Amino acid sequence: MGDTNYQALEFAYERPAELGRDDLAHHPVIVVGAGPVGLTSALDLARQGIPVLVLDDDFRLSTGSRAICFAKRTLDIWDRLDVGQRMVDKGVSWNVGKIFFRDEEIWRFDLLPDAGHRRPAFINLQQYYVEGYLQEAAAAHPNITLRWKHRVSGITQDETGATVTIETPDGSYRLRTDYLVACDGARSPIRKTLGVESHGRSFRDRFLIADIRMAADFPSERWFWFDPPFHPNQSVLLHRQPDNVWRVDFQLGWDADPVEEVKPERVLPRLRAVFGDTAEFTLEWVSIYTFSCLRMDDFRHGRILFAGDSAHGVSPFGARGANSGVQDAENLAWKLALVLRGHAPDALLDTYASEREYAADENLLNSTRATDFITPKSPVSKTFRNTVLRLAKTHDFARALVNSGRLSVPATLHGSPLNTPDTDAFAAGLVPGAVALDAPVTHAGTPDWLLHHLGDAFTLLVAGDAPALGTLTLPEGVTLRRVHIHPAGAAPASTVAATHLADSEGHVARRYAMQPGTVYLLRPDQHVAARWLNPTPQAVHAALARAVGLPADPMPDAASPRPADAQPAVKLAAETDATAHAAIAQAHANGRANPPATPPAPVRTTLGLAAPDDFYEALIDAHRDLAPEQSEGLNAALALLLANHIGDLDVIRDALARARAVALTA
Repeated sequence: MGDTNYQALEFAYERPAELGRDDLAHHPVIVVGAGPVGLTSALDLARQGIPVLVLDDDFRLSTGSRAICFAKRTLDIWDRLDVGQRMVDKGVSWNVGKIFFRDEEIWRFDLLPDAGHRRPAFINLQQYYVEGYLQEAAAAHPNITLRWKHRVSGITQDETGATVTIETPDGSYRLRTDYLVACDGARSPIRKTLGVESHGRSFRDRFLIADIRMAADFPSERWFWFDPPFHPNQSVLLHRQPDNVWRVDFQLGWDADPVEEVKPERVLPRLRAVFGDTAEFTLEWVSIYTFSCLRMDDFRHGRILFAGDSAHGVSPFGARGANSGVQDAENLAWKLALVLRGHAPDALLDTYASEREYAADENLLNSTRATDFITPKSPVSKTFRNTVLRLAKTHDFARALVNSGRLSVPATLHGSPLNTPDTDAFAAGLVPGAVALDAPVTHAGTPDWLLHHLGDAFTLLVAGDAPALGTLTLPEGVTLRRVHIHPAGAAPASTVAATHLADSEGHVARRYAMQPGTVYLLRPDQHVAARWLNPTPQAVHAALARAVGLPADPMPDAASPRPADAQPAVKLAAETDATAHAAIAQAHANGRANPPATPPAPVRTTLGLAAPDDFYEALIDAHRDLAPEQSEGLNAALALLLANHIGDLDVIRDALARARAVALTA
């Protein structure tokens, strides 16, 4: 398989057995789209015992490198699906990025400065390799059926499922499914079939991607230039890929001709300007792209659930597209599996939509802000952007403002109705909704990693023995594992069936703020559902029930199991599905911070200057002999420096509003 040319690979169409039949064959889940998100969805569902049919209207993998930056969280997910190591082995690992302004390096950052992580912050790997590896894993899985040249042309829904019409080279046929997962890309035919649209913001700019094959000894780092001498007034991004392939992104501007700019006579001079006239390279792939930041209003439409680019689209700055799509897949799979088995209400799937809509909003916000910084839309925004870059060379605070793309990190699902709020005082650690962090551990005397023991099922991560928990009575159909963490060299005393791990370097205790008796409840997708310092069995039971969308009823006595005719509730912890959805949407709108308890203090407008005349003289003197554009830069730097010194965003916003009001009277 190592010699497979994935770009040339073609998959054979096979005539479906259902063609020409009058009855409707049934598949529990149909996934539409065999890209990274669709194949990840299929593998995760299949791993949990759910049969999956994957339909794709093509018979090839992606053309060109396309998405190349895959984040640590995505690698952690693929590790759980047993495909991560292959991605890492082939990919180019990196943690470090460098920012250049014109011909100077102004900042070097490390995305993973702490030791004790199995995976790097990112790998660079061409999308056709990613799809190829996922496809091979899916083709080998007994619970997955792949069908190529199968195009979904119609969908109807009712209370029990959906009927899907599929076009093939031999004609059309229909299938019945409980749920359909639409991973059919940014132009999503399924979305169009339903008559729903995505909403957001489109950007009037064009970018050129040039993949070149070149032997070069540049380090495996992310390099981003603002206004470089070899491409003035624009930006350039450089990434290393496997097989001596380098990705170069050139900002071109909206007026660039997309037909002309991909011609070799236009591309080669740009590349020569970067690498020099003597550089030896060959063009692998060239493409022009524009982008939008948008999403569907609702990721769930009855029995149809949208994931990846079909649900949301972002700019490429920050690598938030494919990575967030893989996280969509993981969030959905465990919930769908529980619902299909009858162990959770259908309303649990509403939390897929609300949680991932929240994550999409976070990605859209970061993506939009990055684009506005990289491509200033006015002279004053360019002045502030360039001033930030100049300050960043010597001022730490300004580096936090530099935005060449806030690189992909998993969303912390604040406000999710599946979270149990803290009742104990934690000084640090992972809040409910956060994703679990990895750390080196020792298992049965062998070096291992914590995340290897988390996921696929609910897990209690326990510091020490926690004997008070004893035997837990679980909600019907819910599996709960126990993983106990012990200091290096300590012997476990608990007799409860559990996995016992030694915190070999102390990273687990630090990252989870653990002390003896601390317990974390982790969801199958490795997000924190609840945490306690010393929980009771009843608290754990209630949190488990809440995390699967059931009422947090008191834990039944072990001798009195749930009656056979008792049905799981069909509502979430909130009163109704609608109010649950509205509650999390409001939490998303509020952002991560709680609203202030008291109104913010306004900016001081009474006299605060000890020597007003001296200040005014200093202000005028600072501008003396400066050209107008230099004065603008001085004012921008002054505003940024003083804002950082003040620190209080409410005061700064009030000052900005007052200053703007004065300007509007001029």
